[in-house]
Amino acid sequence: MENTDQPYLFTEFATAPPFARPREIELSAPRVLLHSALLVITAISTTLTGAAFAAAGLGALVQPIASIIMVVRETSAGNVDSLAKGFLFTFTLLTILGAHELGHYFACRYYGIRATLPFFIPAPPMVTLFGTFGAVIKIKEPIKSRRALFDIGIAGPLAGFAFALPAAVVGLMFATPAPPAAEVTGVTQFHDPLLFILLSKLLGVPRWIEWNPIYWAAWGAMLVTALNLFPVGQLDGGHVLYAIVGRRAHAWVSGAVTAACGSLAISTLLLHQPPVYLLWTLVLLLLMKVGHPPVVEEEPLGATRITLAIIAALVFLMCFMHLPITIS
Repeated sequence: MENTDQPYLFTEFATAPPFARPREIELSAPRVLLHSALLVITAISTTLTGAAFAAAGLGALVQPIASIIMVVRETSAGNVDSLAKGFLFTFTLLTILGAHELGHYFACRYYGIRATLPFFIPAPPMVTLFGTFGAVIKIKEPIKSRRALFDIGIAGPLAGFAFALPAAVVGLMFATPAPPAAEVTGVTQFHDPLLFILLSKLLGVPRWIEWNPIYWAAWGAMLVTALNLFPVGQLDGGHVLYAIVGRRAHAWVSGAVTAACGSLAISTLLLHQPPVYLLWTLVLLLLMKVGHPPVVEEEPLGATRITLAIIAALVFLMCFMHLPITIS
């Protein structure tokens, strides 16, 4: 028998009667101040990152410091276009990330589970592609119910996708065509998920477009959504899978998906492409090593939840990118 006290790796889930009052108050003034401070710091970093891309395009990846200095100089001279695009990027990205984490949070509140507000994790500008390492919530008790595990696990990615989808539509609708030379101007290319490809065809968007903040935020959100929906370990997709098929099948599918991701990582390395999936394979191996805590209550999920699981699988397919970034 597995240890029922086994902790969750990134978020810790629990169950309780609906609308039960949490045993501890997680909304004290110091806690709210901490969450607010992290949000503000993250917003500053993402704004500078978005503004640097707006000022220098993908050249900001090559000269990040020079790009940020360019933004400061332009803003000081009264040209706030880049900074305004940085704010728009921040609003779009943090709204989507916040929706994802609040989806988990309100599902926890429904089940009376002690959970924190989202922790936004800042990154130095241009150290990551988005100026942030994302957002998480901390859920403080082991989960015991299949339904609670399913609901909390699926609420985040579906809530985030509900905000990312209209952002993608707006970003593509207002996209500015780029000259064909864009294909060879920079060595780094970012490829669209299936959803973006379909939307582009529907909206008549040309293949090559200029960088724009809403599109970029939605692109990053789609990548994060796909990674979270991998049916492995304690990822959101892993929680959903465990709630549906149980411990043994969950372990088998986690291993198969990790092996497939490892094969994808090897193929990208052989093609001399960025090791996106090599890093993700290492994360998946860590999640498999930690394992997944068991649930106690084995009540059936019902047709509605199975339908939601199918929708989540379709979202994964629409957001997944087998080569998100390539280098020519």
